[in-house]
Amino acid sequence: MTRTVLRRAGLVVSALASLASLASAQRRPINRTTLAGPNPTTPSLIVFITVDQMRADYFPRFASQLTGGLGRLYRGGAVFTNAYQDHAITETAPGHSVTMSGRFPAHTGIVMNAQGVPDAQAPLVGGGGPGASPYRFRGSTLIDWLRIKDARSRALSVSRKDRGAILPLGRAHQDVFWYASDGRFTTSTYYADTLPSWVQTFNARRIPQSYAGRRWDLLLPASAYPERDSVPNENNGRDYTFPHAFPEDAAQTARTFTEYPQMDSITAQLALAGVDAMHLGTGPQTDVLAVSFSTTDAIGHRYGPESRELHDQILRLDRYVGEMIDSLYRMRDSAGIVFALTADHGVAPYPELHAEETHTTALRPDITPVIRAAQDRLAAAGVPRQALRFEEGIIHVARDTVAQAGLEPDSIVRALAAALRKVKGIARVDRPADLARADTVRDAVARRWVHMIPSDYPADLVVSIAPYAYYANVRTATHGSPNDYDAHVPEIYYGPWFKPGHYAQHALVADMAPTLAAVAKVKPTEKLDGRARTEAIARP
Repeated sequence: MTRTVLRRAGLVVSALASLASLASAQRRPINRTTLAGPNPTTPSLIVFITVDQMRADYFPRFASQLTGGLGRLYRGGAVFTNAYQDHAITETAPGHSVTMSGRFPAHTGIVMNAQGVPDAQAPLVGGGGPGASPYRFRGSTLIDWLRIKDARSRALSVSRKDRGAILPLGRAHQDVFWYASDGRFTTSTYYADTLPSWVQTFNARRIPQSYAGRRWDLLLPASAYPERDSVPNENNGRDYTFPHAFPEDAAQTARTFTEYPQMDSITAQLALAGVDAMHLGTGPQTDVLAVSFSTTDAIGHRYGPESRELHDQILRLDRYVGEMIDSLYRMRDSAGIVFALTADHGVAPYPELHAEETHTTALRPDITPVIRAAQDRLAAAGVPRQALRFEEGIIHVARDTVAQAGLEPDSIVRALAAALRKVKGIARVDRPADLARADTVRDAVARRWVHMIPSDYPADLVVSIAPYAYYANVRTATHGSPNDYDAHVPEIYYGPWFKPGHYAQHALVADMAPTLAAVAKVKPTEKLDGRARTEAIARP
């Protein structure tokens, strides 16, 4: 074995050992009398894992190399292979709002990232980023239903991203932490005025800063990766071959740590520290641990879904999740733990790479001239340009402002729709009112837009990009469309309450909350868009 391979193996063992040592050092004897016996009727702990930007096809694509937690869940769980985030703007905030609410964004009120969790009235404890809270979120989530049954139920949610940590729990005032730009995990004043001692202790370890001057190299020998390692489309043509160096400066390393696989490792470590400190999963009630791993999204954006970097990231995440599961089983009785895994969205390949592979033409529609021309016509009539906005596929016209200037809003909308439909790479332009009358069973795009927009949300047109197209101004790999590659995600349940196997029937991420509610024997407090997947439940 070469020195290079030995060094790589040593780094992997070191990273995994840090997870194990944390759990071992903080583990305390469990009072078995607090559990409901060897076969509890309801879970003591529900662990909900969301992998940001994980496409469903990553599991079969990398299955032979998944020897850790992802492989364990995929081979031993109830796996719905035809599952979807069934809404149109496939971004992080809308997707996370669905995971544990069982409702589409049209009902959670979370329409896009920009209108997800930003909240200047809820600053971060200790600074390190913009304020955030779930004040826009509508309705309830799994933890609310659990607490109605037993007020002792508690939840911990952790992520690199604020929206990944906040939205799975909705508006519940539980323990929620995310990563700040200064290398700490923190929360906002919506949840607390100070950090608990266990988070302060964790932050004091300064794990991100310790990576200054180190490298991200391949986990396995290069021969284990079929992907090319020299693709100039990746990362805007910069630093697109292995190895990838961490900055030499510790503060800069902490700021950029979110772009490296090891971010997922410390997210898992924080989750384990919280389970121990908060005594989650030790009582007769059902507790919740929500973990959103964000690095697949960061690496997917920079290098794309077909990159060697993405491949290595999934293999490393597999190991991190495996050690997290093993640590949880050492800390708590495995007979009382249920796991669920999904993603908030998928991702599209770079158009040029897709075109090269399929011998087609890369599509990069540019709608900016059309939008600007319409705004110019408004400005000529004395209407502010911002009276017409385009954001994440939604066009809104300030109708009152336009009408006051003597213009007819509907004629402006019709003219704009006609002009947009002529742009090559735009698949369709629809009025929301028309989509409500469409065949939403057969027309997936129409259905996903209907599931996207709340009834009180201002939207005059919705624009759907053609499959495998990017907007002209997008330079990183991206997602956000109603197309299947952005919507098709994993849906996996694992634990004593589920029947292992692969289920081919159509499923929704919105099904996950009611399914977990069924095994926890709690009732949702409102009408849900998903349903319990009873075909996969082993225990009544």
